[in-house]
Amino acid sequence: MDVALSVPKSGTVQRSRIETPQEFRVRSRRRLLNFSLTVLIAAASSFSGGEAAFADTQTAPSGGDQGAPQQQRQYDPDYNGDDVTRPERKFQLLLESKSSGTTTKTERKTIYLQPEVVLDLDAGWGLSLLAKVPITWKSSKKQGAAESTSEFGPGDIEVEGALFRPINERWAYGFGARLDAPSAEDTIGNSKWQIMPGFGVRYSFLEFGADTYFVPKIRYAISFGGDPSARNISEVQFAPTMNIGLPDRWFVTLFPSYDIRINYGEPESGQTGRLFLPFDALIGRKLSDGFVMSLEVGVPIIKDYPVYKLRVELRMSAKF
Repeated sequence: MDVALSVPKSGTVQRSRIETPQEFRVRSRRRLLNFSLTVLIAAASSFSGGEAAFADTQTAPSGGDQGAPQQQRQYDPDYNGDDVTRPERKFQLLLESKSSGTTTKTERKTIYLQPEVVLDLDAGWGLSLLAKVPITWKSSKKQGAAESTSEFGPGDIEVEGALFRPINERWAYGFGARLDAPSAEDTIGNSKWQIMPGFGVRYSFLEFGADTYFVPKIRYAISFGGDPSARNISEVQFAPTMNIGLPDRWFVTLFPSYDIRINYGEPESGQTGRLFLPFDALIGRKLSDGFVMSLEVGVPIIKDYPVYKLRVELRMSAKF
């Protein structure tokens, strides 16, 4: 192999260093992360500015539009803000702990930073835009091994856009897609791009209060590009969310997350079937008009397709 030599002014001869494939991958992922963060910041600034400009140009509805849903969305004071068909402009801090693995035991502790903005469109339509930026500590230990390995760093960044529209005071629907970028270093992320188109519809039980509703949601995660040696992802993700409003702004939510999975992609280690079905529940309280705190716990019932053994997440949400 030819190695380039350079002769500096001092007259000494230096040998240039050849970058290894691992160093190249790390540098590429860092560049992707920096680019993703730059796009995220620029997009958030643009959306916020666009929202303000749009609000300044709002005009009163014409006589033919009196029956259309109101553009200025005002929700009940008890509404907790977790319905995908009624998104709010907010910032969420999520603290998640998850254990998984069969032959290799894995523990993940992740902090998610999740800003979301909402734009009002014509004819009652709305557009929500969010980003999810994870910072992860991961510890893995193979069965029979004496020591574990640990990693720390940013995880895969996710961005999502969704359209939503109320039909009447009880019914609403929404649809959109989430994009997962392989911005994580080493094995913290999936090393693949993912696209997740999805759809949800909501029915509110108004006789029990504005915060009691049922909103089944479904999306399909498909991986593409990225590391060709990484596992290909193709799975249905389902969340039959039932939110029950309680006195004093407390609430209980069954299946708030897309944790029910049916795997049609490459099998995971230890997989014996396609289905992962957990019991997933959340309890929370709206502490003020602009702040909500909740705790979610998920444990497997059927784990033929192993996703996790235990998942606990603390959520804090602040409107802005």
